[in-house]
Amino acid sequence: MQFIAQNFAPLMFAGLIVFLLIGFPVAFSLGACGLFFGFLGIELGLLPEALLQALPLRLFGIMQNDTLLAIPFFTLMGLILERSGMAEDLLDTIGQLFGPVRGGLALAVIFVGALLAATTGVVAASVISMGLISLPIMLRYGYDRRLASGVIAASGTLAQIIPPSLVLIIMADQLGRSVGDMYKGAFVPGFMLTAMYAGYVVLLALFKPKWVPALPIEARIFRESNGSSGLRSLLALTVISAGAAVYFGRRIADVHTWWTNTPVTSVATDETIVVSMCVGVILAFVIAVINRLTRMNLLSRIAERVTFVLIPPLLLIFLVLGTIFLGIATPTEGGAMGALGAFVMAMVRGRLSMALLKQALNTTTKLSCFVVFILIGSTIFSLVFQGVDGPRWVEHLLTGMPGGQLGFLILVNVLIFFLAFFLDFFELSFIVVPLLAPVAQKLGIDLIWFGVLLAVNMQTSFMHPPFGFALFYLRSVAPNKPYTDRLTQKTIAPVTTMEIYWGAVPFVLIQIIMVGLIIAFPGIVSSGLDKQETFDLDKIGTQMQADMPQAAPEVEPPAMPSSPDASALPGASGEPAPAPGAAAEDDPMKAMQESIEKSKK
Repeated sequence: MQFIAQNFAPLMFAGLIVFLLIGFPVAFSLGACGLFFGFLGIELGLLPEALLQALPLRLFGIMQNDTLLAIPFFTLMGLILERSGMAEDLLDTIGQLFGPVRGGLALAVIFVGALLAATTGVVAASVISMGLISLPIMLRYGYDRRLASGVIAASGTLAQIIPPSLVLIIMADQLGRSVGDMYKGAFVPGFMLTAMYAGYVVLLALFKPKWVPALPIEARIFRESNGSSGLRSLLALTVISAGAAVYFGRRIADVHTWWTNTPVTSVATDETIVVSMCVGVILAFVIAVINRLTRMNLLSRIAERVTFVLIPPLLLIFLVLGTIFLGIATPTEGGAMGALGAFVMAMVRGRLSMALLKQALNTTTKLSCFVVFILIGSTIFSLVFQGVDGPRWVEHLLTGMPGGQLGFLILVNVLIFFLAFFLDFFELSFIVVPLLAPVAQKLGIDLIWFGVLLAVNMQTSFMHPPFGFALFYLRSVAPNKPYTDRLTQKTIAPVTTMEIYWGAVPFVLIQIIMVGLIIAFPGIVSSGLDKQETFDLDKIGTQMQADMPQAAPEVEPPAMPSSPDASALPGASGEPAPAPGAAAEDDPMKAMQESIEKSKK
């Protein structure tokens, strides 16, 4: 019994691992392990009976957490957009745009994956949509099966790091930080990862051109009546819109000054990007609308198609992320506006039906209940684990590692990487992150930066063979037996599970490289955050002392006469008498110095 009492926290953590390895559901493993060791600790006298009385209050705290409301809102928004055919329109249009170059279809999948990530935030919806639409086309025109599988799975996982990501919401809640700040920190890393995926495809197009053939001429459907591609007008429209966005971005401080009537010298980077992009997008949309209404034929078919297909999701991104970054709405309010915007987009397309609505609400309810049950289980486990000083055990275990901050980060990322083989990001966020956050904070690591770093690492949990969920999603829609292509009438061989696994390996390595870049260059994350104002209290105190008038020299009070004299009484000389009980004024310099010392403490 003495051994159990001395090693209660490690035994409790090992018990949780045993529960998970048995295959018991994660939510119930956490709850059962917490209750079992809680009752055991009470019997051994290690825990007071009153500890478990705090559990109901914690559970009510979960239900009162407004931040978690963003999860069902963003999930519902993504499901409605995915089922309303937005992904299909995007893939068809962008595929036609990039198709004439080698690797164009793969680049289109990456671009659409990033766009879907910024609008849906749901991995399953992105992977399944692109697997159903893009995979048959890529197989039809001779793409390497491993590359086609890997690029679809990897592009779908971008929904975990590009805002509005569900994992960032959970991470912010567990770290006790703002969801908006977490979104701002993940903005640059998410699009850097997208660029690295695209760079890998470009390298394959240069060194393995047979793996990524261009779309044949007969497959390019958006062509002009004279046979031209119509890309010149699209290029001109892009240059005009980009020029307007860049010009506005450089003058955005002047716009703020004019709007607020107060001098503004600098604007946050994320706000500049979002607002400038919105200006360019709206300008392109206005030009396209004028062209269609007046029938001036200034734009080609491909230019008009790209504009009308891309503008709605881009405006939805501004509606959601723009309002969050600008501080107009909280993430929960942004998610609600995004869900409403998705309803409007589906209605405008004529694709909103009662069946679609029921299916989206059903899936949203299931996912939300899944998250809440895991959170309840982790709350029970953490309550007992903290009661037996488990966080202190973890802290001593990790702070004793050689290397300081760098050693801690390397160990944590290796641990997360291998745990991701067996656990998804929800489970890692609720089980592991609460144990790591206090240690990271004690080592002086910024928790926003730490959360984004872990989110990029957890992204690999969807790509790990053989348990990656993105690979399972793709396997469910990839052809598992030979079939006849409906256009070419050729027999297409099935995509094997090993081809899907091998296709995911290069993208997992790219994600690992991204983790290393964030550790080596912290500014990748911190550059997107608002700069914190710092104040020098000593300098402020010195300035206040210089600005205040010098105190008058003290004058010795006159001696009181031995006998009462009418001339010595207050008010006898015609001056007003002081109020009864009034004391002499303190030295203002001394009072100011004392207030500065208190503020320092």
